[in-house]
Formats: sequence, structure tokens, C-alpha cells
Amino acid sequence: MSAAVDRAGWRIVPADLADPQVIALLDLHLRAAHANSPPGSVFALDISGLRDPAVTVWAVWQDDALLGLGALKMLGEDHAELKSMRTAPDHVRRGVGAAMLDHLIAEARARGITRLSLETGSHAAFEPAHAMYARAGFVECPPFAAYRDTVFARYFTREI
Repeated sequence: MSAAVDRAGWRIVPADLADPQVIALLDLHLRAAHANSPPGSVFALDISGLRDPAVTVWAVWQDDALLGLGALKMLGEDHAELKSMRTAPDHVRRGVGAAMLDHLIAEARARGITRLSLETGSHAAFEPAHAMYARAGFVECPPFAAYRDTVFARYFTREI
């Protein structure tokens, strides 16, 4: 996997899960998920979950600043799940999430994936993510893979 160069000189590269900036952003992601979700409704992966061979994590960098993260988790030969989408707080509303989403879709296509799915919360804190996924062609769907319907979770999918 080579580095993708995006807007404003951003580099999207495989993430180093030992990098302190990556660890800190993943920690923020997990803490926010728990703060905005009821018990039993957080499906965000921790570092050990992101090290699973079925998961690939990418980081968006500008010079030495980590702007955001995103991951693909393979669910089968032609189905993958978006995981760990998070923009660093100082870079929100700059298009980091959209750039990562575009990268993940392109990477999935290159791998022969024909369906991308994701799980996210239904609380108001997740509305910006819902809007971004809708703009990218994702539509609501029933639970997939090992997910079970919860009052809190919303599921999205799209063919690519």
C-alpha cells in the first residue's frame, strides 16, 4: 500500500498503531464512544481489535500532525466494514473525514470489495457522521455481520 496524497498536502498512509499520536486519537475515539453511547452499545475497536489481521488502519497526516484515522475490517471476500473513523479535534470541519472516507472506498474497490457497511450511534452527536455517509451514498440497512439491533445503533451500507 502506497501513500495517497490528498488535499492540502495531506498524506494518507497505513497507521502505526504504536505511534503516540495514533494511540492518543484512538483513546479519544473510545472515550467519546463511551461518553455518547449507553452501556453495551459501543462497538469501537481498541488497539488489540485494530491489530486483527482482518483490519487495516490508515492515518491522515499533514507534516507531523495527525489529522484523522479510519479502518477497513474485512467481513468476507466482497464485504468490508468501516471502523474507527475519527478526526482529530483541532481538524474537525476541514474535510478530513470525507478524505478518509474517499480513501477507504477507493481501497475497498482496489481489494475487490463490492459492499461497504458500517455501524454508528443514533444520538445527536453522530448526526454529522450520518450526513457524511449519506453524501457518500450510504443508506440505512438492517444489522449485518455479528451486530444485533439495539435501540442506539444505526447501520448503513452501500455497493461500490
